[in-house]
Amino acid sequence: MGTKGIEIAGKDVKELVDMLNAALADEWLAYYQYWVGAKVVKGPMRPNVEDELKEHANEELEHAGMLADRIVTLGGTPLLSPEELIKKSGCGYAAPKDPHVLKVLAQNIKGEQCAIMAYSKILEKVKLGVDPITANMVRKIMEDEVKHEQDLQNLQEDIELIGK
Repeated sequence: MGTKGIEIAGKDVKELVDMLNAALADEWLAYYQYWVGAKVVKGPMRPNVEDELKEHANEELEHAGMLADRIVTLGGTPLLSPEELIKKSGCGYAAPKDPHVLKVLAQNIKGEQCAIMAYSKILEKVKLGVDPITANMVRKIMEDEVKHEQDLQNLQEDIELIGK
């Protein structure tokens, strides 16, 4: 990236890259959590839940690509090993040990809520028009995460209503 491009990111580019790498770790782990969840989920409305999890997995992978590209553009290095993902993640990984749809949905809702908070912190860092490129990217990702949370909560509500 050119010097002006890095300059607009502000004086704390290293801190921003660290925050973006933590988000990158979260996105990779979210991708896997959704992907594997779609493979093992069981219970009412399973096909609907599988489809939603697959769709979210693909979007999380897109987010990871956006973050990695931005990290490189800022002169940083994206996380290079799977071990770093767990170490750097702020939201962690919840293995779907209980594959019931409601358990899997609850795990993923919690993950989305964590992601929303993480992106809020990044937005706070790049606010005031200091780095509009990162801010626009983070807003787009955060918009997807908010939609994911709502999609999952809608499915959860529908499944819970089946039992009533």
